[in-house]
Order: sequence, then C-alpha cells, then structure tokens
Amino acid sequence: MANVENRSYQLRIWRQAGPNNPGKLVDYRVDDIDPSLSFLEMLDHLNETLISKGDHPIEFESDCREGICGACGVVVDGRPHGPIPNITTCALRMREFADGATITVEPFRATAFPLVKDLVVDRSPFDRIMQKGGYCSVNTGQAPEANNLRIGKETAEMAMDSAACIGCGACVASCPNASASLFVGAKVRQLSLLPQGDVERATRALGMVDQMDEEGFGDCSNHGECEAACPKAISIGNISTLRREYVRALAKG
Repeated sequence: MANVENRSYQLRIWRQAGPNNPGKLVDYRVDDIDPSLSFLEMLDHLNETLISKGDHPIEFESDCREGICGACGVVVDGRPHGPIPNITTCALRMREFADGATITVEPFRATAFPLVKDLVVDRSPFDRIMQKGGYCSVNTGQAPEANNLRIGKETAEMAMDSAACIGCGACVASCPNASASLFVGAKVRQLSLLPQGDVERATRALGMVDQMDEEGFGDCSNHGECEAACPKAISIGNISTLRREYVRALAKG
C-alpha cells in the first residue's frame, strides 16, 4: 500500500537534443514522491522511469548537491533555483509544491549561456571572466598572524559577503538584460576591499568588465532581480562597487 503522504506532480520539462535542434516543453507525470526528496532527487526518480522504458533521460547538471557549488541551477516555475529564496535547486524540497501541482522546468536562458542539451547550459563564459581577473601577486608566504593584517571587521565581513558568490548564473538568468554585473561585481569587490588585491586592482576591474562585454552579457539597468534570485543573497551594492572600480581604473590609465 502506497504511503498516503507521498505526492504526485505534473512536470513540464524543456527537452532539446542539442544547441542546433528545436526544443519544446514535454509533459511528464511522477507519482509516489516523498515530500522530503530534493528537486534533483525527484528528477533522478523520473530519469530512472524513463531509462526503464528505453527513453532518453533528462540532462541536467549537479555536483555537490549540498547547496555549495550552484551547478544544479535551472528555472523552476519561472524563477532561477525555484520559488524559495536563498537556496540552490538541489536544496529545494518537494514539500514546497502542493500535491498534484504542475511544475515547469527550463534551463537558464541567456545568449552568453548557450544551451548544450535539455536543462544544461554552457557557463564557461564565467570561467573566462575569472581568468581575466588575473591573480594576486602578493607573496604571503606562511599564513600570517591574523592580527598582523589590520583589516577592520566591517571591511572583512563585506569582503566575505562578496566572496560568497558561487557563480551559478542565477543573476544572469533572472535579469531581463542577461547581465553578469552582480557576478563580476562580487568577484571584483571581494579583492578590492583587501590589501592583497590592491596591486592588480585596476587591471582586474578592466579585464573582467571587458571580458564580460566580449562574452555578450547585457548591461545592468538596476532592475534588482539578480539580488532576489541569488542563492547566496549577494547584494546589488556589489554592482555599484564594480562601476566605481571600473571608472577608477579608467582614470588611472
């Protein structure tokens, strides 16, 4: 006898065989889903059923499945990572959806994130932006005594808040302009606040912004969806810092 607490869902999932193939939403039904399952575990359950029938499984990305890496990012009912704020898709639980609910699942959509297959997109543009950020040339040697680095507690906390960005791309997927400004702003700000990042401060800002533009991301127009969609609650204030750092770098020549 089935557990009466288990639920059924009607899924509408984007299927696309490849970047040059047409895609469409395909309907699936999943039954006997424990509400404590994660969203990805529910997709695993569906894939097991598809494979048992000889059908192609749904392609999606995941890695840590602990809310750390953000590789699992998909759009659930029109929202990157789903309807619950400040979590990744892998941390989303099926209890958040009513029994019998219809759930639409799509990939992150942005010109700079070309689709690979089904729910998988190519987020390597973020990697190239990071590469343009260079490195810190300060030779720290052994880990110094913490109190020898005279960084104020507030400054250190702001740097850590920016460093919390996991580069999942939800900010891009939620932005009507597909801007990567929140991601780039967080990466620029986390080092601009610290003495170790000061030597390459100007070249870092210039390189990362120029690469962001080259990759085809849109401009920021202060809609604020990026901050709302970010699983790590990265502040939109990082974008203001990015603009100041970029102007500062240009003025420095």
